[in-house]
Amino acid sequence: MATVPPRTAPALAIGPHTVQPPVVLAPMAGITNAPFRTLCREFSGGKGLFVSEMITTRALVERNEKTMQLIHFDPSETPRSIQLYGVDPATVGKAVRMIAEEGLADHIDLNFGCPVPKVTRKGGGSALPYKRPLLRAILREAVAGAGELPVTMKMRKGIDEDHLTFLDAGRIAVEEGITAIALHGRTAAQHYGGTADWEAVARLKERVPEIPVLGNGDIWSAADARRMMRETGCDGVVVGRGCLGRPWLFGDLVAAFEGGGAPATPGLREVAAVMLRHAALLGEWLGDEARGVIDFRKHVAWYLKGFAVGSEMRRSLAVTSSLAELEAQLAELDLDQPWPPGADGPRGRTSGKNRVVLPDGWLRDPYDDTGVAADAELDTSGG
Repeated sequence: MATVPPRTAPALAIGPHTVQPPVVLAPMAGITNAPFRTLCREFSGGKGLFVSEMITTRALVERNEKTMQLIHFDPSETPRSIQLYGVDPATVGKAVRMIAEEGLADHIDLNFGCPVPKVTRKGGGSALPYKRPLLRAILREAVAGAGELPVTMKMRKGIDEDHLTFLDAGRIAVEEGITAIALHGRTAAQHYGGTADWEAVARLKERVPEIPVLGNGDIWSAADARRMMRETGCDGVVVGRGCLGRPWLFGDLVAAFEGGGAPATPGLREVAAVMLRHAALLGEWLGDEARGVIDFRKHVAWYLKGFAVGSEMRRSLAVTSSLAELEAQLAELDLDQPWPPGADGPRGRTSGKNRVVLPDGWLRDPYDDTGVAADAELDTSGG
């Protein structure tokens, strides 16, 4: 078992970039766009690493309009971090070279963790590391194309408990020059259900001591993050669903890792103010207030979890289409409510055991190097 880390956690090195505290915002489709990253970064005081939504390599190379918007970074974002998804080594290599040569980002993360069927059925995401030669080829092309940019990867334990890949994938990553690895302690079959296996994070750290290992899964509070580092010996944490409706979690994390006092938990009045700012930022980013408020709707239930807000009001808030309407409805709430006990905990998708949809014959031979079908590259970004 790992030793207890000091109160002030060591900085995390991602190539030339120092991440202090060692906290990373996980890429989440439809969530970690520029407005949400701005909110999280404001609460953290600019500390930590904040990764873009998933960008598909084919769409980037083809300069898809939506994709080019998704890779837009606010001038205050540094380092700029892009997560790429791809299944074809040549296309991944082209995308990485494009980023490096055009100065589009300062750090590239590769997605080998997505469990959704439209990705795994084509051999991508969390299905891909099962094909060891294909994984190696993609990593080799990415590192070669990146030049001086650091390349990291995010993955899961494997397809299911009978087809675990994370230890082999970790060694391949080290051999091919990957800078750091993030491990979500679940299989693709688990999706987001059950409990994350933090012991797998500890095992990976033992397997690849040469590079930083980041743990991901079931980090709902700053205390969870510190406990993960203490129990696994990992070098940092990746926070995903724990910050849904909780962008101030990054302020809590900074305080926890830097030895400061815990920030006061927000009451509903403070939460409502953050909700309005989030919706306004989305409108500015999309160039349309109504579109911004509509995009914000999916966040409403996450922000209000645990507060005494009736079902009718929740439904009403979830169909607002202007900032004025959103502000007026929030004003009708009992804004003097303090932070509710038990409000932290699972948010977002929590599905459990699932059949992982894979290409025909995918599991027959993990060392088959024939690659994937030509149509396996997704053509849209963001998940």
